[in-house]
Parts: sequence; C-alpha cells; structure tokens
Amino acid sequence: MSKKNILSILSILLLFVVACSDDSDVDTEKPTIDISFSGAFPTNCDTIYFGEPFVMKMKFSDNVELGAYTINIHNNFDHHSHSTEVTACNPDPDKDPVNPYVSIDDYSIPEGSKEYETNLTISIPESDGVELYDDGDYHFFISLTDKEGWSTQMGLSIKILHR
Repeated sequence: MSKKNILSILSILLLFVVACSDDSDVDTEKPTIDISFSGAFPTNCDTIYFGEPFVMKMKFSDNVELGAYTINIHNNFDHHSHSTEVTACNPDPDKDPVNPYVSIDDYSIPEGSKEYETNLTISIPESDGVELYDDGDYHFFISLTDKEGWSTQMGLSIKILHR
C-alpha cells in the first residue's frame, strides 16, 4: 500500500473515532431549588416587612456544578402569574402601583459546588428616599443557573408590608 492510501485510511479511522466519541459527560439536567426543608425562607405566601432584614434560606443543587442565581422582587398588584408559583395565596384586591418596590440582584455560587444553601441577609428599604414603597402582593422570583447554562425558576407569591 502506498503512503497516500495508508494516510487516507488513518484519516477515515480517526474521523470515525471522533464522530463516535462518548457524549455521556455532557450535562443535560437542570439545577434544582428546594424550599421544602424546615427553616426555608421565604416560602409561598410568607410575609416580609419593609425595613426589617430577613435571611433567605434555600437549597440549590445540580448534578455537575452550580453557576449563579438571581433574585427578582417585583409587585404583583395585578395578580399576574409566572407559572412557577407553588400555590395561590390570599391576594389583596387589584390596585395600580404608585411607588412599587423592584429589585433584581445577581449572586455567585462558589466554584465547584454541586450543592449550596443560601444564607443571604436581605433588607428591603421602606422608601426610595422620598416616599414609602407600596405594600401588598409581590413576587419573589428566583432563577438558578448551572455552569452549563441550564436554568430553573421558582416564583413565590409573598406580601411585603409596612409595620
């Protein structure tokens, strides 16, 4: 056989080996958010108070590696749904927002973590410095992403009130 034929056969074999490589190490699972344990907070229908810090306790897990999470707090005065709420709560009557609180914050998770329990102190200010924020029905929306980019969302219906 000529060198040209041997190189052609080796090239075809190499292409076949590469094309048939095992893709079993590719992460195809979404991460999970767990609020079913004792001490989890907030959970659906909980009340949070403006100006009073609280500790967010949730368990995050992934089969390979966690990435980051985002917390989005926004009003639910019109009782919209994100299709991720666990159960329906007792909503206040619909109302138009005047000075609603809104917050979107991103948080990292230590590299290499397959499991992570949040212990994040959050304080929602009473006002924007000029007037009090509207109290009532809000969504506490969590988005968890793993290192591969898969994400899971959980929307909790909560109340944020002034004491």
